[in-house]
Amino acid sequence: MNRVMKKADKAQFSPRPFKLSHQIVCITGVNFAKKSIVGFVELHLLPLKSDLKRIRINCKQCRVYRVTINDIWEASFIYSDPTLAICQNDNKQRNLHFYSDCHQTAVGSVDPDQANGELVIRIPDQALFIVKDQRMLRVSIEFSVERPQGGLHFVIPDGEGSYAKRSAHMFSCGVENASRLWFPCVDTYSEPCTWKLEFTVDKAMTAVSCGELVDTVYTPDLKKKTFHYTLTVPTAAPNIAIAVGPFEIFVDPTMPEVTHFCLPGLKPILVHSTAFLHEAFEFYEDTLAATYPYSCYKQVFVDEAFAEFQSYATMSILNTNLLHSKYIIDQTFVSRRCMVNALTEQYFGSYISPNSWYDSWLTRGISRYLCNIFLKKMFGTNEYRYHIHKDLKLLCDYEQTVGGIILNPDPFHDPSTLRTGKKPPHLYFPSDNPHTISYAYWRLFGTKAHYVMRLMEIRIGQELLLKVFNKLLSLATSASQQKFMLHSWGNMLISTSGFLKSLSSVSGKDLASFVEQWVTHGGIAQFHGTFHFNRKRNVVELELRQDPSRPGINKYVGPLKVTIQELDGSFEHTLQVEENSTKGEITCHSKSRRHKKKKIPLLNGEEVDMDLNSMDADSPVLWIRVDTAMTLLRQVFFEQPDFQWQYQLRYERDIVAQIESIDALEGFPSMGTISALTDIIQDTRAFYRVRTRAVQCFAKVANKLMASFSGHTALMSVFKQMYGSHSCPDIVKRNNFSNFPAYFLLKEIPKALGTIRNVHSICPRECLNFLLDLIKYCDNKKNHYSDNYYRAALIDALGRTVTPAVSTVNTSVDNLIPETKLILEEVVRCLNLEKILPAYQYTVTVSCLRAIRILQKNGHLPSDSSLFQSYAQYGHFITVREVAMECLADIVKVENNGDILSWLLDLAESDPAPYMRHKILSLLIENPPFKQRETSQLSTEPLVERLWTCMNSGCSHDCRLRCDVVDPIHKLYGISRPGCLPLPELGMVLNLKEKKTVLNVQPSPSESFEEEPLRVKVEPMEDISIEPFDPDQRKRKPSSPMVSPLDTKMPRLEGLDDAFVDVVIKSEDERPPTPGGLSDYGAPPTPGGDSIKEESIASPSIGMLDDSS
Repeated sequence: MNRVMKKADKAQFSPRPFKLSHQIVCITGVNFAKKSIVGFVELHLLPLKSDLKRIRINCKQCRVYRVTINDIWEASFIYSDPTLAICQNDNKQRNLHFYSDCHQTAVGSVDPDQANGELVIRIPDQALFIVKDQRMLRVSIEFSVERPQGGLHFVIPDGEGSYAKRSAHMFSCGVENASRLWFPCVDTYSEPCTWKLEFTVDKAMTAVSCGELVDTVYTPDLKKKTFHYTLTVPTAAPNIAIAVGPFEIFVDPTMPEVTHFCLPGLKPILVHSTAFLHEAFEFYEDTLAATYPYSCYKQVFVDEAFAEFQSYATMSILNTNLLHSKYIIDQTFVSRRCMVNALTEQYFGSYISPNSWYDSWLTRGISRYLCNIFLKKMFGTNEYRYHIHKDLKLLCDYEQTVGGIILNPDPFHDPSTLRTGKKPPHLYFPSDNPHTISYAYWRLFGTKAHYVMRLMEIRIGQELLLKVFNKLLSLATSASQQKFMLHSWGNMLISTSGFLKSLSSVSGKDLASFVEQWVTHGGIAQFHGTFHFNRKRNVVELELRQDPSRPGINKYVGPLKVTIQELDGSFEHTLQVEENSTKGEITCHSKSRRHKKKKIPLLNGEEVDMDLNSMDADSPVLWIRVDTAMTLLRQVFFEQPDFQWQYQLRYERDIVAQIESIDALEGFPSMGTISALTDIIQDTRAFYRVRTRAVQCFAKVANKLMASFSGHTALMSVFKQMYGSHSCPDIVKRNNFSNFPAYFLLKEIPKALGTIRNVHSICPRECLNFLLDLIKYCDNKKNHYSDNYYRAALIDALGRTVTPAVSTVNTSVDNLIPETKLILEEVVRCLNLEKILPAYQYTVTVSCLRAIRILQKNGHLPSDSSLFQSYAQYGHFITVREVAMECLADIVKVENNGDILSWLLDLAESDPAPYMRHKILSLLIENPPFKQRETSQLSTEPLVERLWTCMNSGCSHDCRLRCDVVDPIHKLYGISRPGCLPLPELGMVLNLKEKKTVLNVQPSPSESFEEEPLRVKVEPMEDISIEPFDPDQRKRKPSSPMVSPLDTKMPRLEGLDDAFVDVVIKSEDERPPTPGGLSDYGAPPTPGGDSIKEESIASPSIGMLDDSS
């Protein structure tokens, strides 16, 4: 094996001085009462250097008891986690410039891809001969985790009975590279190895983990059982997961290798929700021409999930809220998208992992691309193009607001050389590590990666792109079967340079300019287009302008396709864009409408009759579109007359063109626009999302024409015509949702009616009465589907009818105007009814809370936050809590309520559900209490200090939450020091050479860490005894070291050669008995024993005496 490793390709050279070949994870105890786990790991390491003396691995929030080499030699170790407190030499700096530099330094100091880690193990002198011979080292680490703040989540419902009867469960979670939070490992995707996983749990529980379940063994007392999993496919540590709970198990009847797990009582809806999954497996086996890469697949549905889904090797952990019965329509689209995306990440994400963080865009982009092509087959091309257009709009808005998203700054160089220590100038956070980036940035990072992958498909063709994917999977499969050739496992890693070479070799095309435009640089292309028809020459004079000086806008140079629909058909032309202003003359194929034909051919080959009375008599141009296939990451603003937008809406068959025309017609309020919108609403051939968008636009245009047009009457007439009884249109039919497009339109029209206003800027009374009648006569007795979303839409419509009160806030319901009183009574009735007969996911309650907040905001009700605070408490359903927090955030902004803001921050710091903590801060980002440089009574020094403390040290084990705090600080104060803070002690440096004066000079993070020498002092500590645990018939030696939590004020540990210290451990006879109380830090219990006593240690590092000493 040594000779094999020496022949390894330099391209696969590891930044670490060793190669990991195999790892054992053994969890010997899961304690739900103390929320703890205890166990050990064993890493099989092959030294790559003969002078290796220290091994650095990742280990965060774990308490380490003992480290041994080859089960023979005790090894001393140092634990240092600089991310516990980012700005350790703070000196009252309160700006994001300083923080981001410190954050990048701290994260880099434990980055395994930079050969770093929190746990540094010194190889004993007696074992150095093994290293010199480059033979395998087995490093065993005994550890425990209690009350984890991240990485593991325990869900323990209140109630009586055992934990199994209460559906208590736990599971691993977190962002990328979070496995270090629950077991020691090399926490990087670039270090795959084989695994053996063992979990001992209560006999009523089931442990689900990665790999294949080979055995389940009961303990001798028959109270517990051990699940044994093996994963023979080399897999990186971030792709290892665990879930323990009293799960109900359902084996897929079509594919027995697929197993689903859910909490007790949910199996019926689990069966329905997952019934389609075998279709996805079959589709990908045909599409990729490759079998599923693992021997099994498991889906585990848990409560309080960290995200909608998280994919790991052979298993995915999903949110229980994705499950639904056959009576639910709306949730089906969301649930299937999540499950399919989790499946595609098995191929690209788990089986094939990114070689570095800069290559993660490939796995994200390919997995989402594969997900979307299956959904295109399942839900249709229109649904696919709608989501592409929606994602493109979100991406364009974000890149113009925050800055360009860079997928890989230099894809043709070694990733290790890209870590320059500098963040992009337009960002306020480092973007070279998953633990430092904004969550919104990371979410849209995946969106852009998918879009770029789609652009590659357009350039080389889907067949060739799938051929590249097949090639990658074939190489990975071949590499995974080489059990004793570790260097070949590098083929299971995907790099940007290797992927682009494969693309070029398969397609024969040079994609260098494409990569330069969309991968190595951020930003979008933006075009402003106008045209003029020259009747004499029969040409269209087209002009496209760009303004690359604007934020997030890049200059595009290259071909751009323009499609012109003429009387004789649709014709595509290519313009070469080179300057900021590009002018082109396009000769028309048709003459003016004086030479009209009966039917006009469209792009799809269909021929239609058109009423041409509205168009220009001298022009044959019906409409013009730019980049119809969305072949660029672009935003287009094109100016053309309203009649051309109306023609485009009526007759263009591309739903993206129809949506664009609807958005444009909002700026052309006229009866012609109303007629076009009405036609598309009533056209059953039109895509349902286009029709619902047309309904929204209809209401907006009607409000602009309120003086001359009765919009509510026309819209109610359309509703009665579509959903009224044949004998009496005023009586609405019984609910029948078997026609899905009609169902979605049924929900949208009432909400649009609620937004229509008359000349007095109030909602017409006829609208309110109509909506109340819809609620009153809603009959769902003979409907095969649930009407909960429809009833929620009706409550939303009621809330939209509310307009600002003329008088002061009423304190009594009796003083309300009759219309408002009717609304309030109906909302309260539905809210109370929901408590007795709850609907799916409490959708009606969500709408009722929003309606009550609208009544408060418009002055009809006192602005009382107690209702929303009660619904925001832990224990309510997650969607109810979200909307309650949304209302509270709105109260904070509207009323400058500091008490509610403090209450929300308390919840963000202490709520048991990690997702809700993240959601609270996201709401404060979306709806900030005040704006930057705005005078507000909420902008105070205590608020800044609280946010800074939370960001600096309060979220050290949840990097998503830590970055969530960075975002509101930037939103409220920018990257500079907040103006509400007093000036620190003044210091001045006069630079005569540059003629500059600098106030309050502070050393940079790197300087401050280097200047302070490392001083490690170990105070006497009280030794403890650790009861033995015996996973492999091994016993602990009498002396067992431990590590205490890191002092947050310690300097960064550099130059560790002399940092190891020796601690004399008393013999077993001299030790005091282990106390049974819990320490403040919360030491986990040892196997079979009580908790460990808190150590009073001044030093952040503890070593252990070598045997030779």
